[in-house]
Amino acid sequence: MAAADRPNPRRWDTEIVVVGDDATGLVARVTSLLFERGCNIEDLDQDVRDGVFRMRLHADTDGMVCKPATLEEDLTDLGDELGVDIRVRRADDGAARKAALLVTKEEHAPRAVLEACADGTLDAEVPVMIGNHSTLSPLADEYEVPFVDVGDAGGSHDERELLRVLDEYDVDCLVLARFMRILSPEIVFRYEGRIINVHPSLLPAYPGAEAYRQAVEGGARVHGATAHYVTTDLDQGPIIAQRSFPVAPDDGPEDLKEQGQPLEAEALVAGLQAHLDDAIVVRRGRTHFREGVDPDAYELGGVAAGAD
Repeated sequence: MAAADRPNPRRWDTEIVVVGDDATGLVARVTSLLFERGCNIEDLDQDVRDGVFRMRLHADTDGMVCKPATLEEDLTDLGDELGVDIRVRRADDGAARKAALLVTKEEHAPRAVLEACADGTLDAEVPVMIGNHSTLSPLADEYEVPFVDVGDAGGSHDERELLRVLDEYDVDCLVLARFMRILSPEIVFRYEGRIINVHPSLLPAYPGAEAYRQAVEGGARVHGATAHYVTTDLDQGPIIAQRSFPVAPDDGPEDLKEQGQPLEAEALVAGLQAHLDDAIVVRRGRTHFREGVDPDAYELGGVAAGAD
């Protein structure tokens, strides 16, 4: 089903994300400002990881007593005062989302996303492709997408430069299309719930590196690929979509890779499609279809339907 033929049941109004060094009083200062501006906080959660504080809240701004631009300015000024980064994001059902592609050297997954955006399967645009190597620069050129290399000679990425590029292109979500690096809480917290990764196994089995080799050594009879949300725990985020295939007794890692790579691409596109349509919600670490969404419109391979 093309993106234009699917309903968009987006629920949230205004999302505010606070990220920075942990300190006493951050929650109180931000929520007090919102109260003074007439905003009603509908949901709030917070976390601290490796000394990095994150608060994400959803607010109803219908009764706000100032203009949206003024609220953003006030929150930016408060963030400067507190030494934290505060970002405001408002729902816009009419706009295609901007999805940044993060890549390393394998092209099957990013090519599938680029093609799905080009043919209208995905209601999104790819404003930039970011790599920790320059290997896939020709692929970006093929689709007329800017390419930015944020890696050093060894492939380690510069997170400050990555954040700068994401800000420059005003991206809405991050798509890790076989990006072979781990993102720190500084990145994950800023885009929490908006980072989708594809992993070459049926998670939670075989997380981490060398998943195809792990499957062979573990004697797997079935293997596959998983699209999931990224959290600060490696390959442990809520699962969105999966694809599977049988493993023959004499299959080696390269055989599994040959069969698995096309399914990695399928799972990533399917997972990204459901995310962009806001068709799924995370509850207690699992993805569920939102109320009113037709599960038959999506081929996610086992996302739980209904409420809790």
